[in-house]
Amino acid sequence: MQQDLFQSPDYFGVDELLKEEHLLARDAVRQWVKKEVSPIIEDYCQRATFPSQILKGLGELGCFGPTIPAEYGGGGMDYISYGLMMQELERGDSGVRSTASVQGSLVMFPIFTFGSEAQKRKYLPKLATGEMMGCFGLTEPDHGSNPAGMLTNFREEGDHVILNGAKMWISNAPFADIAVVWAKDEAGVIRGLIVERGMEGFSTPETKGKWSLRASATGELVFDQVRVPKENILPGAKGLKGPLTCLSSARYGIAWGAVGAAMDCYDTALRYAKERVQFDRPIGGFQLTQKKLAEMVTEITKAQLLNWRLGVLKNEGKATPAQISMAKRNSCEIAANIARNARTILGGMGITGEFSVMRHMMNLESVMTYEGTHEIHLLITGMDVTGLDAFK
Repeated sequence: MQQDLFQSPDYFGVDELLKEEHLLARDAVRQWVKKEVSPIIEDYCQRATFPSQILKGLGELGCFGPTIPAEYGGGGMDYISYGLMMQELERGDSGVRSTASVQGSLVMFPIFTFGSEAQKRKYLPKLATGEMMGCFGLTEPDHGSNPAGMLTNFREEGDHVILNGAKMWISNAPFADIAVVWAKDEAGVIRGLIVERGMEGFSTPETKGKWSLRASATGELVFDQVRVPKENILPGAKGLKGPLTCLSSARYGIAWGAVGAAMDCYDTALRYAKERVQFDRPIGGFQLTQKKLAEMVTEITKAQLLNWRLGVLKNEGKATPAQISMAKRNSCEIAANIARNARTILGGMGITGEFSVMRHMMNLESVMTYEGTHEIHLLITGMDVTGLDAFK
């Protein structure tokens, strides 16, 4: 098992902007990741297996739905605490953060925001502890960046609806107990439904052969004449605004999470550069290596400050979806670049499982794509600043 020696970069003293509650939440997750995730994650990644034993710990730490009110089992925390927790989880592995993000932002959030009181009481407390796990069904085989074109649909039949269709690239699908699924009703209006494992005609085949997020469980959601009680329809969600609101919540967590991966790559490269000797001196003493490290810590620092400000705006209810898109895109881009440059500092050792860098690099290729592709987020910013829609 590998020892986790991570030391967090904080070049501009961002910690001084954080409250005690933020530091406590971050440090608790950081220590848990060092103890429970880092020693095992490379092995699980190599075997392309999800470490299901960590689910209980994630629940105990409050990583599932940290911002959900305590009366429903959540942590009642603010958005900066939530962001820092996602940062630390992704510092361990993007797949671990994905599991928590999906549970909190894409399953618990829509039930809390759009669900009935009965739905909240039934599902949220068990989701918060990890006793029950969930997934989010929006992306389809032929509809990713354009979810409005979805084909999954349902029709009414007495006290139930009959659901047909398929979703793909769904994190947590293989082991999820419930799925928050978005489908069109008979009038073509997008609605949210809670589909439970065990409902006849509902299956979750696992996606195999991934080179990214290998320690994360990914699958499909297939609905073949699935009878879903009408009481499982989310009453407060009609139209595309429902799922897009959930995606904004998830994208916010990714903005913080990707910086965690960048921090880990930088810390690994910095330590290696100080220890690796070539031409009778540490490679950290050469100008080209220092250029790479200096640029890494600069981009991390800029992203930390951007995320902190976004967290303040989120707490004040002022953060816009476009601002969240900018932060998500920025964090993914700098993290991917840092991972690649860190790999070059490690040379051939950088491609081995002895270090985390190559794993982060592969994971970040998925993180740049899910919850809105890199290009879509660029166009969201473009539309926001020009007022002109480039999507059509």
